[in-house]
Amino acid sequence: MGKVLMKGNEVIGEAAILAGCHYFFGYPITPQSELVAYMAKRLPEVKGLFLQAESEVSAINMVYGASSAGVRVMTSSSSPGFSLKQEGISYLAAANLPAVIVNIARGGPGLGNIQPSQSDYFQVTKGGGHGDYYTPVLAPSTLQEIVDLTQEAFRIADQYRTPVILLGDGMLGQMMEPVEFLKTDNQIVIDKEWATTGTKGDGSPKTITSLDLNDVKLEERNCKLQEKYKLIRRNEIKVDTYLMEDAEMAIVAYGTVARICQSAIDRVRDEGMKIGLIRPISLWPYPTDVIASYCERLNKIVVVEMSAGQMVEDVRLSVEGKVPISFYGRTGGIIPTVEELVEQFQMHGNGVLR
Repeated sequence: MGKVLMKGNEVIGEAAILAGCHYFFGYPITPQSELVAYMAKRLPEVKGLFLQAESEVSAINMVYGASSAGVRVMTSSSSPGFSLKQEGISYLAAANLPAVIVNIARGGPGLGNIQPSQSDYFQVTKGGGHGDYYTPVLAPSTLQEIVDLTQEAFRIADQYRTPVILLGDGMLGQMMEPVEFLKTDNQIVIDKEWATTGTKGDGSPKTITSLDLNDVKLEERNCKLQEKYKLIRRNEIKVDTYLMEDAEMAIVAYGTVARICQSAIDRVRDEGMKIGLIRPISLWPYPTDVIASYCERLNKIVVVEMSAGQMVEDVRLSVEGKVPISFYGRTGGIIPTVEELVEQFQMHGNGVLR
């Protein structure tokens, strides 16, 4: 197929279709509305089903129904709409149902604005809804990575029978870059013997539910979920590093802002600063051990986010006080520039804490 120039939101849609997702239920909200529009156009062309629900609450529960029938299914939203999906995501997790949920985050809290932000970190990594559950979270930083991680999200969802979140922001959703769609094993849809597709007169009916009125049975369900999360923690951590081989100071950033950090790192490297980047790709499970492995030779870690400082808490847990940690963030949808990050890195590199 070769490389094609596409917008980020549309890249997600095409990658999902190539991964075998032919069912989409969603509701338009800026800055992810192009994904909804793309699926509305493309899914009928591949004999799939697109349905615009009357609300985000309806959309996530339609996902629950479609997943119960064993199909690959996706929904998408942006921050306030994603908040409305939390109860349904908790239901999916409790019922062991695979699905992919896209959040193209925008400025908050409240209705906020339509500019890029990373202030949904707590919501996506700490469960978000009620109960003791987690969802794997993948955070791409380029549109080509969106292709790969969208397909990977469906693989993880099916393998572990869990909802998976693809987290981007308004900048990733709206930008255009050349991408290539390659066939991978992630496009193989596995047989789901548990799906409620009917008995056809053979065997007992199958039931999928998140309800357990018996407290002992509910605890058993919770214990099984926790065992699954231990397995995901063991197998699905994804992280990238840049110039960490000799780094004495590390920048920890993810998604869009990690790209900007990399450019700023290149500039201060030219000035002789030994600085590198650790970029978590899986925000849950978090690459705690990878960050901890650098502690012995780091003088400082600077966490950069488009938020008031949410991921910084996971970095603190990772280093357990062994390395001084500073934070630099912008909120309200403001994207930090390379120039201001260069200034911050120089300041931190000289031992000045912000």
